[in-house]
Amino acid sequence: MISAFLAENSGGSGGLGLLTMIAVYVVIFGAFWFFAIRPQKKQQKEHETLLSALAVGDSILTTSGFYGVVIDIMDEVVIVEFGSNKNCRIPMKKDNIVEIDKQGEE
Repeated sequence: MISAFLAENSGGSGGLGLLTMIAVYVVIFGAFWFFAIRPQKKQQKEHETLLSALAVGDSILTTSGFYGVVIDIMDEVVIVEFGSNKNCRIPMKKDNIVEIDKQGEE
């Protein structure tokens, strides 16, 4: 009698098992999006607004840890002057700028 009851319940739960499995995948994807993708997109927007405020004469910090002053700004490239030597001007990508220190704010 018990084996007949177990066989009857296990056969009918195939649709419920599939629905549960899909729900688990949806919850896992939602958690992954909430904890991984969403913060990364927010950080990317903040970086884009940081770069849009870039102006000639601003002091910057690069991803490699160098401090410099912006000399010229083009579409994707910025020419930066490093150190007190006025001859050390290096073109670099805008994406490598981590921090901007505005000279007019002080």
